[in-house]
Amino acid sequence: MFLNYPNKKTESKIYTQIPDSEFIKSNNEVSPNKLIFGENSLVIKNLIEKQGLAGKIDLIYIDPPFATNNTFTFSEKRTSTISNEKNGKIAYSDKLQGAEFLEFLRERLVLLKVLLSEQGSIYLHTDYKIGHYVKIIMDEVFGIENFRNDITRIKCNPKNFARIGYGNIKDLILFYSKGENPIWNEPKTPYTEADKIKLFPKIDKNGKRYTTIPLHAPGETQNGKTSQSFKGIFPPKGRHWRTDVVTLELWDEQGLIEWSDNGNPRKKIYLDEQDGKRVQDIWDMKDPQYPLYPTEKNSELLDLIIKTSSNPESYVLDCFCGSGTTLKSAHLLGRNWIGIDQSEQAIKICIKKLNSITGDIFTTKPTYEIIRCEEKR
Repeated sequence: MFLNYPNKKTESKIYTQIPDSEFIKSNNEVSPNKLIFGENSLVIKNLIEKQGLAGKIDLIYIDPPFATNNTFTFSEKRTSTISNEKNGKIAYSDKLQGAEFLEFLRERLVLLKVLLSEQGSIYLHTDYKIGHYVKIIMDEVFGIENFRNDITRIKCNPKNFARIGYGNIKDLILFYSKGENPIWNEPKTPYTEADKIKLFPKIDKNGKRYTTIPLHAPGETQNGKTSQSFKGIFPPKGRHWRTDVVTLELWDEQGLIEWSDNGNPRKKIYLDEQDGKRVQDIWDMKDPQYPLYPTEKNSELLDLIIKTSSNPESYVLDCFCGSGTTLKSAHLLGRNWIGIDQSEQAIKICIKKLNSITGDIFTTKPTYEIIRCEEKR
């Protein structure tokens, strides 16, 4: 599926039209971590051609402009997430609209795909006004078969603005992988006390909470090990046993199968053997109330993404890094990172945030190269 609009470039033209650039280091650190001040398409091409990072990035998170037609400012006294004080310092301009914005974003996605490793993933943060167009572009660039999730993120408390339409309290994260076997560290969240009672309603003779699930699953197998008789019972029509009959016999001997009064077997699942419940696709992770930078994101959100879709020592990249929340989370979780932004104010705030990390027995103070990327003359 493709989205057609004026002045859409071929992928080869996207790459060749970007000028050559050079990196100029602003400090003496030698580190895999890089904070880069520059226009991100210039920087990404340099990372591909001159830094040898093509196919080396395991995780990309980006929170690009949302085509809001706003200029975002901030000051020392700002107290809201998207404050626009007239006398504040300019954080960034979000003036691109329509097809021009979509092509701006697509060009960067085409480049970022080159950086992604074969086990890599990309998470793109957007909103309800533009997200449906961005989804089609990402299908085109990464392949609809590599679409994993659209995640609804609850961003704020309910508002009572007078307008025709329902209140908007959420935005959208589009999650794609580069290939069919991305890094995936299954995220779990602890059960609440209410969860424990609702999800594990039964109690055995030892006082342990449990629930039961069917021993069979959808789909018939004609001659396999999961279609055989278990205790004289065959799976229901159109279904098969979840495992082979030998294992079912062992579970029954261990008391892990519960038999109903009419002879229906079900597998026991004990609460104390579970490490939490699976994370779903609605995340209640509101933005900071007093951010350092406009549209600064919740650090728990970045922690979850980084833990799930990268490993220790993986490279994590954010080419719209803003206040540096991605970079700080990546460092605290033992990942290498690269942050890029063309706002001088953003780079200053990133440095402040990174330098606020104090080393201890579990965490080292971050070392990173500060780099300016300039077009080659």
